[in-house]
Parts: sequence; C-alpha cells; structure tokens
Amino acid sequence: MTSSLPARSLAVAEALAAAGVSGEIVVLPDSARTAAEAATALGCEVGAIANSLVFSCDGEPLLVMTSGSHRVDTAYLAARLGADAIDRASAAQVREATGQAIGGVAPTGHPAPLRTVVDTALQRYEVLWAAAGHPHTVVPMTYEELLRVTAGTPSAVVATD
Repeated sequence: MTSSLPARSLAVAEALAAAGVSGEIVVLPDSARTAAEAATALGCEVGAIANSLVFSCDGEPLLVMTSGSHRVDTAYLAARLGADAIDRASAAQVREATGQAIGGVAPTGHPAPLRTVVDTALQRYEVLWAAAGHPHTVVPMTYEELLRVTAGTPSAVVATD
C-alpha cells in the first residue's frame, strides 16, 4: 500500500518505521493543509492535529510540533528556549530544511535532523495526527511516539498552557 504514496511520504514512512511508529500513513481525498481541514477530514478535535511549523530560531531552523488548537507565541517560546528571536520561516526555508512543502511538513523524513520542540498541549490527546510529507497525507501517532520520532523537547508554546 505504501507504493501508492507520494514520493515525499515514502521517505516519511521509512523514517516512521525506523523509529518504531506503527501508525500507517493515510491518504486523504482532500487537502489537509490546515489543522481545521485535517480535523474535519479525520473527524477529530482540531487540538489533536500536530501542526508542523518551521521557524528560524537565531538563524537556524526550528521545527515546532504544536496543537492545532492554538498559535505559537514566538516571543514566549524564544524566552523559554533562551533564544534572541524566533521568526516564521519562508516557504523556501521550509522546503530547504525539511524537503517538504508547507501544509505537508511531517515530523520526520527531513534531509537532516531538525531541532524540534513538541507542544505539551498535545499530550492531552490519545491519538495525534501529523502531516506525512504531502498536503493529502497524515499519520496517527501517540505523544510519546512524536517525541521519539522527532527527538523533540517538550515545552509549552503559549503562556496559557
């Protein structure tokens, strides 16, 4: 079944399997570029969508896996990480860092490992859904699997968490 996946999703599937993540990539008939679109397609709460957002943190790429239920407070996160500044990466920077397009960035399967922060708000959900390398692909996983596959640092990404 994985042979019918888009090429970028195949790399994600290999990385997930290597990390011991058992969830299989799901191909959706419609785009899941936003958390709301993904939640609607999957019939789950928007907070269970693990958004993959790429930022520039003091000039280096930073992947933030955040709950679809809120936006990253970059000033708050910069203070938590001891960084001078965190800014949204451009589409070109996202593609360069991940090999994937905005709307389909997976937590893994990148050309090189990325420094990653995993939103602690995601631990509220038994099953998370993350993009799988293409705007029409998603993969289920647990919070613990997300931490493992990204080698991410758990952190609140907004002050209200």
